[in-house]
Amino acid sequence: MSGEAAWGSFWSWDPKETWSLITWLFYSLYPHFRIYRKRGLRLCSWIAVIVFLSTLFTFFGVNYFMRGLHSYS
Repeated sequence: MSGEAAWGSFWSWDPKETWSLITWLFYSLYPHFRIYRKRGLRLCSWIAVIVFLSTLFTFFGVNYFMRGLHSYS
């Protein structure tokens, strides 16, 4: 069953969904910079740190600081 069939829309702009999308976009940046910028290891390191912090915020911060469909606190 898809989200559209269950809730009436495919994407609801819930903060957890939105931050999950942002995290995946950061994850997609890392291999692109790693492959195409051989000398940009320092930039790749910073992207990895940003991805880690974005992941932590998606798991913990969204539940504590934002309200939405996926907040359980």
